[in-house]
Amino acid sequence: MPGTDGGTRRTAWGLRVALAAVVAVSAVAHLQLWAQGMRDVAVVGPLFLLQGVAGLVTAVLAVTWRGPWALLGGLGFGATSLLAFTVATTPLGLFGVHSRWSGGPEWVSAVTEAAAVLLGLLALLAERRTATAEAGTAPER
Repeated sequence: MPGTDGGTRRTAWGLRVALAAVVAVSAVAHLQLWAQGMRDVAVVGPLFLLQGVAGLVTAVLAVTWRGPWALLGGLGFGATSLLAFTVATTPLGLFGVHSRWSGGPEWVSAVTEAAAVLLGLLALLAERRTATAEAGTAPER
């Protein structure tokens, strides 16, 4: 397309794929924890299953549904998951569940969820830049 920066488009696509990957990894970690015993925990157990399935759906949407909503979904998935885990590590816990910043799946989830927030923001910015380049206008500052 005239006026389209191929590098900008590739960057936006790469960020979208990276977002999908980190969301999928976090989702699998939640499913793994659910299968290893979280399924037996009231309230939080079903939420782990829901989080795992929602993460996989969000990851697929991030690479199949063009537009900002899938990116916002990935960003929101990362932010809410990380927030829930952080609350669970406080003395109050989350619905009576107390977690610790230890264990492989916990750290994998935390790192990938933080990455999802960052990658979601960067992907949104890159896609905005791509859209303005395609429209032939400079992004506002």
